Amino acid sequence: MPKAKKPAVHDEYFAQLAAATDEQRERSGWIDDEYGGQLAVDVYQLKDEIVIRAAIAGVKADDIDISVNNDMVTIKGRRQLEDEVAESAYLYQECYWGGFSRTVILPVEVNADKVKASLKNGILRVLLPKLDRPKGGPIEVVDEGDEA
Repeated sequence: MPKAKKPAVHDEYFAQLAAATDEQRERSGWIDDEYGGQLAVDVYQLKDEIVIRAAIAGVKADDIDISVNNDMVTIKGRRQLEDEVAESAYLYQECYWGGFSRTVILPVEVNADKVKASLKNGILRVLLPKLDRPKGGPIEVVDEGDEA
């Protein structure tokens, strides 16, 4: 099994945003028992889009809610435990069952109307197209003449 890569220097931005988002959610009381589990995500950007990937095996597409609000994306869902197992029967219990969520602060504006999400083999993939806004350029100053 390959070791996890350490974040590259440019990924520090994402790490700081994630930490700030989680801290803000905790202070505001946004985290509750219903969505107490935190979803692990990979976030990266391509030329024209931001991509979010998350491993969410055992979750149906209908049980996932994705919302884009300003510069944040929130993914919520629920992983249902289908077998009733007594607590005393467990030798290990490492999997999280129940509601989970994750909010990601985006580094650029995205077109919320064109976000696409797919679920394949337990991997959620969210494609967030970057907004194509013209870059700011020089502003021409018009001389209106001297009025006295």
